[in-house]
Amino acid sequence: MAAAGSGRIRDEDVTYVRDNSAIDDVVGDFVQLKSAGAGAKKGLCPFHDEKSPSFTVTASKGYFHCFGCGVGGDVIAFLMKIDHLTFMESVEKLADRMGYTLRYDGTGGGNTSGVNRSRLFAANLAAATFYQEQLALAGPAQVGREFLQKRGFDKAAAEQFGVGYAPDEWDALYKHLKANGFTDGELATAGLSKEGSKGPIDRYRNRLVWPIRNISGDYVGFGARKLASDEVDQGPKYLNTSETPIYKKSQILYGLDMAMKEIAKKRQVVIVEGYTDVMAAHLAGVTTAVATCGTAFGEEHIKVIRQLLMDDDSFRGEVIFTFDGDAAGQKAAMKAFELDQKFVTQTFVAVEPTGKDPCELRIESGDGAVRDLIARRVPLFEFAMRTQIAKYDVASAEGRVSALNVVAPILANIKDKSLRPEYIKLLAGWLGLDVETVSSAVKRSGTRTSSSAPVVEAVENEVNLRDPILLLEREVLKIKLQLPDLATDWENLEKNAFSYWAYHQLRIEIDALGKFEIPTLIEKSQAQDVKSLITELLVEPIRTDREISERYTVSVFARLREVAITRSITELKSTLQRLNPVENEAQYTETFATLVALESAKRAQREIAVGDLG
Repeated sequence: MAAAGSGRIRDEDVTYVRDNSAIDDVVGDFVQLKSAGAGAKKGLCPFHDEKSPSFTVTASKGYFHCFGCGVGGDVIAFLMKIDHLTFMESVEKLADRMGYTLRYDGTGGGNTSGVNRSRLFAANLAAATFYQEQLALAGPAQVGREFLQKRGFDKAAAEQFGVGYAPDEWDALYKHLKANGFTDGELATAGLSKEGSKGPIDRYRNRLVWPIRNISGDYVGFGARKLASDEVDQGPKYLNTSETPIYKKSQILYGLDMAMKEIAKKRQVVIVEGYTDVMAAHLAGVTTAVATCGTAFGEEHIKVIRQLLMDDDSFRGEVIFTFDGDAAGQKAAMKAFELDQKFVTQTFVAVEPTGKDPCELRIESGDGAVRDLIARRVPLFEFAMRTQIAKYDVASAEGRVSALNVVAPILANIKDKSLRPEYIKLLAGWLGLDVETVSSAVKRSGTRTSSSAPVVEAVENEVNLRDPILLLEREVLKIKLQLPDLATDWENLEKNAFSYWAYHQLRIEIDALGKFEIPTLIEKSQAQDVKSLITELLVEPIRTDREISERYTVSVFARLREVAITRSITELKSTLQRLNPVENEAQYTETFATLVALESAKRAQREIAVGDLG
């Protein structure tokens, strides 16, 4: 049997457990499944109320998907959701079920049954007090005080936020806490010590330390910033407490214990990126600022914030994200936008044009500049649209169409429908397209969930499955996901092969993989709609009465390539009509030559499709 171990489960064991746990048997313990043909089974979804079964399990592929609420994944994901387990707990439960002994790498983690949570809180409080006392001592802690001073934080600020200093010693905290009655097991479980070559040692050395408290004010962990150079300390810049029985980083927001009253009062929360940004914002008067603790802002954080904002149809507040102006900041903003629909409240983004974070902005321009940054916030969906448009060359017809295909769903998802007409006009201006074209694209995109609908809707509700072109695009994606060895022409597909935004995004995410693996694709997928689409396509049968051979898949790919080339031909013909062959002779000649080449390529793909279907 697989007893709960210590450390990280080996990847090969995770793969073995996943591949050898019959998903229909596991799901069958919770859901009554009946055969639905083509190797699929159906039942009533355990994750939302429904009268007709839309919950589908395909045992041969090892995935489930609900076409009603959009939830899907593998057997591990099912157990995590149905039993509210962590990833490790789910793997261990499946291993127990099949009598497989798991192997673990490293230390930490492990079984935490019987843990005295109050002792862990007390150990963290004692550690926080120790670190704060160390920061006030003369000598080695001077480097920590100088770090704070350079960032505009004096002694009073350090005391207000409980900032401390971890001595440059192997076991200073360990000895101090042992002398105060804490056991080795308690210190290890709390994440305050780790096993060294000669016994327990401190987790943090020569670092500034920020105590992290939960919403009740209990000390649950720490974030620590290294002070030595990379040559001296090769560890990460920031080192956070690992997951413990009292510290779940996906549910904790730094500064929330200080900000919660102001958040509830002002109906506003400001999400910043780091500990010093929280300090800078609060000292500047933005007392609703919080930050995640070494992890991305996610759905568990949203649940906490919604409770404080009383986020529902009757009461609406503001969630304001601040990000650096660089590429990483833009990526974070887009990730935040994907979570936007989980709020009823309005979401905004505040980005300093020069790329400064709140801490840097306060140092250079003072408290007022930080307050002005928040005051200049813009709607998150507007920022998301502009960010996406910037990725395309809108001077070209293909660039404008591609940008529209990606941006139209964003506009369609605006919760306040009364704003859509104005933003359709703005988008038309940004892209250089007529309003009617943009409006039609937005309507085709469909809408995401409303506040009164389930949190996640099936992608099927957004796409017209009667459209033969979209059906063709869907079939190509199913072949790639279900039968990747037969998708031999995938890399030759034109850039504009997929006209529906979710299909296009899935193609981008597939191409971004170094090695095509379904679990990795699902894990790395950013948008919930796309993640749901993957499991949907995995369990949906390929639509054909013929044998699914390479000859057949080649014909399907050729048909899609023909459609994509036709789309490009239409754009080129439009461009030619706008060109004066006398005034723009070189451009006209080049465009006409490209058109001739595309017509030839189109005929070639049509011959392949027809020939293989014969």
